[in-house]
Amino acid sequence: MNNQKIHMVDLMGQYKKIKNKIDKEIISTIESGMLINGPTVKEFSFNLSKYLNVKHVIPCANGTDALQIAFMSLDLNPGDEIICPSMTYVATAEAAAILGLKPVMCDVDLNTFNLTAEFIEPLITDKTKAIVPVHLYGQSCDMEGIVNLAKKYNLKIIEDNAQAIGCQYTFSNGTKKYTGTIGDIGTTSFYPSKNLGCYGDGGAIFTDDDVIAEKIMMIVNHGENKKYHHKIIGCNSRLDSLQAAILNIKLKFLDEYNLNRRIMASNYDTALNELSDIQTPKKIENSTHVYHQYTLKVANSLRDEIMRYLNKNNIPTMIYYPLPLYKQEAFRKYVDKEYYLKNTEELCNTVLSLPVHTEIETSNQDYIIEKILNFFR
Repeated sequence: MNNQKIHMVDLMGQYKKIKNKIDKEIISTIESGMLINGPTVKEFSFNLSKYLNVKHVIPCANGTDALQIAFMSLDLNPGDEIICPSMTYVATAEAAAILGLKPVMCDVDLNTFNLTAEFIEPLITDKTKAIVPVHLYGQSCDMEGIVNLAKKYNLKIIEDNAQAIGCQYTFSNGTKKYTGTIGDIGTTSFYPSKNLGCYGDGGAIFTDDDVIAEKIMMIVNHGENKKYHHKIIGCNSRLDSLQAAILNIKLKFLDEYNLNRRIMASNYDTALNELSDIQTPKKIENSTHVYHQYTLKVANSLRDEIMRYLNKNNIPTMIYYPLPLYKQEAFRKYVDKEYYLKNTEELCNTVLSLPVHTEIETSNQDYIIEKILNFFR
């Protein structure tokens, strides 16, 4: 019997290890009185830009805003189409739909859960303006093919990097780039459970394009180009100084956090690889994996049964995601009633995510593995 509570994500355990540093920065920021656009925001923007080796990092209020602002910066028009995965968090398509754009939902690879050029190309029309690859669960899409496709059809790429910060992709010529810095624009979320998470909401937008960056910097601040002069329509989307101070501390630990997740994933792989009813996460050779989620495929309609069994043994699990985007009521108007994507449907019925985070005790992971093995014996 395991006596320690197991979490999907242990934010309190992570906080306790860096409590003194975090508390000091929070108090210092409050005492500075500069709570909006203070020096900690500029410092974090600079530090993250340096980490990612990208020219511009523009912080904003959350990951959904980051996507919406990215679309706004490209001067897209209502009715223009963007291609995004059918298996992703709702924000990817929602941010487009709210601007009157049409999200065209694309099937994904059965093994990596990600978009590929092969699935995207048949969906391209004369209305298509952008591709939105989502680096799901912490592994990069095969970006070389997507970049080549975008060049072929003169399309923009907006990367949804909310789950993969710190992941690196290697091109066939040996060039390495962090996900989120490969396309025209990258976006991310600093929601608390992310690999780099703050203690509230937060997000950021990345680009190497000076013109796009200038426009994004106006959009996030009401379209303002100088005080009380509003050049374009924008919104109010800022990362506050307290969250920036927290992220400045946690950024220093990001590589360590991602390494800990990879170690956990390796332990799961070793223990579960031989189970015939489970497929452990497949890794592509030209991408690292930061395991925002450790997601299995469970065969033979056993997913819900093992989920109940693990829950009975106080082991949390999650399904990311139980329903394709095109079956969500909010998005049904974008597809025909018969719209069906084979891989997405299969994945929504088989994926199951296990606890993976930076603070899990070895004994807890051993307990999780033991219970899974017992279930299949």
